[in-house]
Amino acid sequence: MEQVSFRVENFEGPLDLLIYLVERHKMTLTEVSLSVIIDQYLGLMGTVGPDELDPTSEFIEMAARLVYMKSAALLPRQDEAEALKRELVGQLIEYQLCKLMSEKLRYMQEGVFFAVREPAQIKLPENYEMKHEKKELRDAFMTLMGRSLRRSVVEIEKFEEIVVAPVVSVSSRVIYILRNIRKGLVTNIKELFFGIKTRSESVATFLGLLELMNAKRLKVMKNGDIRSAAGGARTVDSGVGND
Repeated sequence: MEQVSFRVENFEGPLDLLIYLVERHKMTLTEVSLSVIIDQYLGLMGTVGPDELDPTSEFIEMAARLVYMKSAALLPRQDEAEALKRELVGQLIEYQLCKLMSEKLRYMQEGVFFAVREPAQIKLPENYEMKHEKKELRDAFMTLMGRSLRRSVVEIEKFEEIVVAPVVSVSSRVIYILRNIRKGLVTNIKELFFGIKTRSESVATFLGLLELMNAKRLKVMKNGDIRSAAGGARTVDSGVGND
């Protein structure tokens, strides 16, 4: 094998070194003989001293990859070796195209005259003359001071309706439904919820209606009309005395 007489510091990376070896042997990337290139690359890595391991870590990583490729090529079935070769050759082609383009851009840049003037000195006004609304100043201050000051103070009044809301039992709403149906005040499901102000009362009313339907004491028609299981809403036995 021909003696390698150059150092890795002369190359930008392992792909740059592999491209150099390919060109040195007058090969094309599509017809490259990886066995020759790998032997020369590994021969160069054998000359790297212990104190150079860190700066040349990417070169050593490529060396390990090439050793694996060489080992795979010795196996009876070389499908994996061919796949590894295609992958490496593809990377070399992409890297070579990038180098050619960078050279072209550097050539295009040469001889171009750049004229840049000195930055102009802007004289700022000594007095701030803009007018702002109080809310704008407050919002700017809150943004400047951070999120902690932007948190609004919680008003206790907003939670009073939730905290002190009375608990409505389902049984009380069952009695309410039966009484109103017996008196003829309710004939449709929508009428059960007229006048309800709290969520607890609304939920209890709905659950009470479900209880009566499950007990087959009431039927709710498709149009929302309420009927007793016997057929008429006025004949429902409420289970309570007359008012």
